[in-house]
Amino acid sequence: MPEFLISPLRRLGHASINAIWRLGFISRFLVAILMYSGQSLLRFSLVIREVYFAGVLSLIIIIVSGLFVGMVLGLQGYNTLSRFGSSDALGALVALSLLRELGPVLAALLFASRSGSAMTAEIGLMKATEQLDAMSVMAVNPIARVVAPRFWAGVISMPVLAALFNVMGIFGGYLIGVVMIGLDQGTYWSQMNNAVDLHYDVVNGLIKSLVFGIAVTLIAVFEGYDATPTAAGVSSATTRTVVTSALVILALDFVLTAFMF
Repeated sequence: MPEFLISPLRRLGHASINAIWRLGFISRFLVAILMYSGQSLLRFSLVIREVYFAGVLSLIIIIVSGLFVGMVLGLQGYNTLSRFGSSDALGALVALSLLRELGPVLAALLFASRSGSAMTAEIGLMKATEQLDAMSVMAVNPIARVVAPRFWAGVISMPVLAALFNVMGIFGGYLIGVVMIGLDQGTYWSQMNNAVDLHYDVVNGLIKSLVFGIAVTLIAVFEGYDATPTAAGVSSATTRTVVTSALVILALDFVLTAFMF
């Protein structure tokens, strides 16, 4: 076989083997996190501190983004529904769009960009400065002390942030539909109440956000723990966290939507 054909095949094979190896390693990493989670949960103050870092410090971007997304949905939804003479259903359109899809997906993307990248950078810098090795020397398990609290903080924070994103989005749609355009307030809320189902829309949306939180946080802590202990290595790991998280979120969204709706 000609060399110009062998070289791309060799690179493809190497990339495939590396991807399979990393998938196996991250699976073992998740098992290790679960095994040592008991030690972290006994010292719940560690988890609470990381919830503040991953969740509370992300509130501003979540609230502002949710508000503007809801306002955009309100404008676009009103223009679309007006063509069919049914603008009274604006509240239902905004709520369903946020609860089923946009809320969990956009909140997860923002969470990955802000908190996920920060987790990767923090753990990567601890590895580069040999803090993780120092913990091992002092008989402190770095997975139990550093990784597991961040993992559970992300899992706890993500559904709450997605719920806040939905609330602000619905409020943004209300500002456009009722305050700005002048739709009837009672109609806006009653149409939303009639269209939204607690289990089918709200609970499924929260399940999506929980799955996204597990995936994003696992990727973030894994990339930080596996980062090359150099400045360039930590930078590359942070970039991989954001890119991989975005692709995984969109892929999982398709799979979950196919099963749920």
